[in-house]
Amino acid sequence: MSDRDEALKQNRRAWDALVSKKDRFTRPVKDEDLHDPLATIDGIGWLGGSLAGKDVLCLAAGGGKHSALYAQAGARVTVVDLSPAMLELDREVATERGLPVRAVEASMDDLSALDSASFDFVIHPVSTCYLPSVAATYAEVARVTRPDGVYVSQHKQPTSLQTGQRPDGGAYRLETPYYTTDPLPNVVGSRLREEGTREFLHRWEDLLGGLCRAGFWIEDLIEPLHARIDAAPGEFGHRCRYAAPYVRIKARRRTDVAARPAVRTLWLPG
Repeated sequence: MSDRDEALKQNRRAWDALVSKKDRFTRPVKDEDLHDPLATIDGIGWLGGSLAGKDVLCLAAGGGKHSALYAQAGARVTVVDLSPAMLELDREVATERGLPVRAVEASMDDLSALDSASFDFVIHPVSTCYLPSVAATYAEVARVTRPDGVYVSQHKQPTSLQTGQRPDGGAYRLETPYYTTDPLPNVVGSRLREEGTREFLHRWEDLLGGLCRAGFWIEDLIEPLHARIDAAPGEFGHRCRYAAPYVRIKARRRTDVAARPAVRTLWLPG
């Protein structure tokens, strides 16, 4: 079985289990967040001020939160997720609130169930870490995004995935090589990684260069702030002072070029 197939099998099982445990990433949208949904999902103004009548793909975003927020903001929403249990939460919330949400069970790197050039916006929360390569995912997003459409994705930063969970002498050690294709070591009790999942580190040339090669312009990039100056060593906010956990990228589908093939970087150990 390939690394990809092993990852799909393990991560589907892991996220179904997280739903049964009511993990923090599997909790449906709160009522108060739906009062002004655009403010909730677009506090930095990347989505143009209105989603009314827009076609939005919430990619690898099951759980009854993202799909509801975008649908409440006026969009026609399709949510794709690998986990049947996560998608069931989306269906329940959409039915309860009468929201226009279509749920599709699929991997983020195989969107063959979706038509080409069918979305104005693709919203992709943290999830690329669950596959060994981002290239196929980017290629599929480029295919289903309309020309000049917007792709907002969030990723776990490679340095954070390299960094140990506990401080050593008040700081944190790099424990995982930057140049690796192996799955990351298992973790227990981490706020930065999900127990039971199979995760991979993606380098910046994959995350940013891969977007450009897939046919996108990168328009903006932010690092959501989770660091806390008053956090004690070992706490989530303390570790985030040393290794920013996430990056959020705004990219636009180019209209002047076709996607280019991914670049493979060769390296020799030692």
